[in-house]
Amino acid sequence: MSKSVCQEEVYKSVFESHAEHLINFMYYKSGNRQQSEDLMQDAYGKLWEQCSKVSIEKAKSFLFTVANNLFLNQVKHSKVVLKFEQRGHSDRNDESPEFLLEEAEFKLKLEAAIAALPEGQREVFLMNRIDKLKYKEIAEKLGVSVKAIEKRMHKALAALRKTSIKV
Repeated sequence: MSKSVCQEEVYKSVFESHAEHLINFMYYKSGNRQQSEDLMQDAYGKLWEQCSKVSIEKAKSFLFTVANNLFLNQVKHSKVVLKFEQRGHSDRNDESPEFLLEEAEFKLKLEAAIAALPEGQREVFLMNRIDKLKYKEIAEKLGVSVKAIEKRMHKALAALRKTSIKV
C-alpha cells in the first residue's frame, strides 16, 4: 500500500517537516507572527481537505502556495476595506448650510455661464477642463489649428470672467 497524505502519520510527518518553515516564510511576508501562524493552520487545513489529490512529494509546494494565496487575498481584502473607509470619510460633509447653498448657487451660475458660451468656445472649454485634453488633442479632434483652439479658449475664459466666475 502506498503512503498518502490522508494517512494520519504521513500528515503529521508533513506537518512536523514544514510547519515552522511555513510560519517563518509567511512571517517574512507579513511581518505579523500571529497572522503567519493562522495562515499556516489554514494551509494545513486545506491540505487535509485536499489530501487525496496531493502527493507527499507535492505537499510542501501545495502548503506554501496555498498560504501565499491566502495571504495575498487578505492583503487584497484589506486594501478594499481601507479604500472603503477612506471613501466613507471623504463623503462626510461638515460644511455649513450657508456654504452648501452658496456652492449650489455658484454651480448653477457656472452651468448657465457655460451654456451661454457660443458652441465652439463651450466645446473647447469643456474638452479642456472636463476631458483634460490638451489644445493639440482638441485641435486634432475638431480638425482645426492649435491657434484656433487657443483663441476659442481665450474668448471662453474672458466671457466667463465677465460673469464674475473664476475658472
